[in-house]
Amino acid sequence: MLSRAAVGALRTRPALALPSSRIAPVAPTLQWMRLQLRSYASESRPPRNPSSQPVNPKQQPEFDGVSAPERNTTPNSQPGPGASEQSGAKRNAQNESSKDHEEFAGPQSAGNNTNPPTDNHTGAQKPLPDLRQGIPSTFAAEYMKEHAHPKTHDPNNITEDPDQEPSPGPTGREGGELPKSAYETSTDRRRNRVANYSYIAALLFGVLGAVYLGRNWENEEEEKAHADAPSGWGLGLMYNRARARLSGQVGYYTEPTFPKLLPDLDPSFPAPPMTLVLSLEDLLIHSEWTTKHGWRTAKRPGVDYFLRYLSQYYELVIFTSLKSQDADMVVRKLDPFRIVMWPLFREATRYEKGEYIKDLSYLNRDLSKTIIIDTDPSHVKLQPENAIVLPKWKGDPKDKGLVALIPFLEYLAMTPNADVRQALKSFEGKDIPSEFARREAKAREEFNKELAERRAKKPKYSAGGMLMGALGLKPQQTGMTFGDGTTVAQGFEEGKMLSDQFRERGQKQYEALEKEIRENGEKWLKEMAEEEKKAMDEQMKNMKSGVFSFVGGASDKK
Repeated sequence: MLSRAAVGALRTRPALALPSSRIAPVAPTLQWMRLQLRSYASESRPPRNPSSQPVNPKQQPEFDGVSAPERNTTPNSQPGPGASEQSGAKRNAQNESSKDHEEFAGPQSAGNNTNPPTDNHTGAQKPLPDLRQGIPSTFAAEYMKEHAHPKTHDPNNITEDPDQEPSPGPTGREGGELPKSAYETSTDRRRNRVANYSYIAALLFGVLGAVYLGRNWENEEEEKAHADAPSGWGLGLMYNRARARLSGQVGYYTEPTFPKLLPDLDPSFPAPPMTLVLSLEDLLIHSEWTTKHGWRTAKRPGVDYFLRYLSQYYELVIFTSLKSQDADMVVRKLDPFRIVMWPLFREATRYEKGEYIKDLSYLNRDLSKTIIIDTDPSHVKLQPENAIVLPKWKGDPKDKGLVALIPFLEYLAMTPNADVRQALKSFEGKDIPSEFARREAKAREEFNKELAERRAKKPKYSAGGMLMGALGLKPQQTGMTFGDGTTVAQGFEEGKMLSDQFRERGQKQYEALEKEIRENGEKWLKEMAEEEKKAMDEQMKNMKSGVFSFVGGASDKK
């Protein structure tokens, strides 16, 4: 469809000076153009309202039905009587064109007519997309536009249009027409009522429970055990007593199973005066898991010698943080002849802030004569002055760290009346085996020096000694004696320190124990197995008799 400007340009363009014989065909041509324009206008424009105003020929002269070819062309002759009418129509067309299009506003210069037109856009022109590789995706832009301001969909809107969301009113859920209670069912009301009753019952129960827990102590023993929360009816005293009772209930799960983990010492049973507590994992054994062999447990080199030799000086205790069902079979395999007197498991530890702590105060032993050897500092943080912390053993078959501790532990056993905590403090921050070896070497030098000076001052022979020797009698020796009759003084004369004599005596007892194990070990194992079986049978018998007696008693009552 031709634009109004194009039609106006055709009408205002001056006709060429042609002979009158060639002007005649112009009228049919213009008449055809008018028909075409009318058909285009009728097809493209919407149907007119019959009541609308007719077309103004002055505003749209191209649709003027009375126009003649002479009015659309420029005559060759001078203006005559009809010239004013034609020039008026021409001026109207020019004014119409100049109003709508600036390019027809008036005469322009040659440069303005030849320069290409420029469009004055308010914004910068965006580059066109490159369509050689296909149409680019607009998913990112649409997704960001959609999620830049997300809309919360109201579940009450059941229409398909998400924009038609119900606006909540000030007094109700649906535009404020009804109160909130109008949308509650009888089930909702019943649930709210039950919830309110539950809150009230919980509050009453809490108050009564607090009063019950804060009551006075029932006997003097409880009051003495909780000196910081004496009996009384003050709020502070009641709070302290309730807190003490609650901590006692929680302590059932965090404290050791028994207040005394080891039984009292029997005076009639000769027991070593000192106690040595040993960890199990990564000290005596090392366990590891592989896809090829599964779980495997290795025994540290020198464990048997370490346990059997020190059993004559210490009351041995294995204290592990593993569960009894996991560690009991390992302890039985490690010590089949029960050299270790007491095994303790996780049930005997204290649980605090995610850690299992070995509290020595529950052992029922004198801490001045108790030593614990472990590989984890957190296990012994309550009594660090009684602890020897060693590096973890990773399964090295050439390790000698455990056996190297025997001389130091043996020296502590020589002085049972001394406080082991003071001795351990003197080795704080040092490697105990190497430091003890250095001190022992220094003491040996001083001993040999004093022995040489004493031998130089003492005569080789005396009259009394010669006489008793001639009679076949030995001179009486004073001082401490060992089991074989030798005295410490005799050992000194032979150039042996007290530690050397003590070690020789201990080595003889260890050899005697090894001899007994070799000769009677199998018999001991069989006897222990029979005793365990007998104890299990007796326990099962008592259990069955208790069940049947309960059933029989119930039937008799009926």
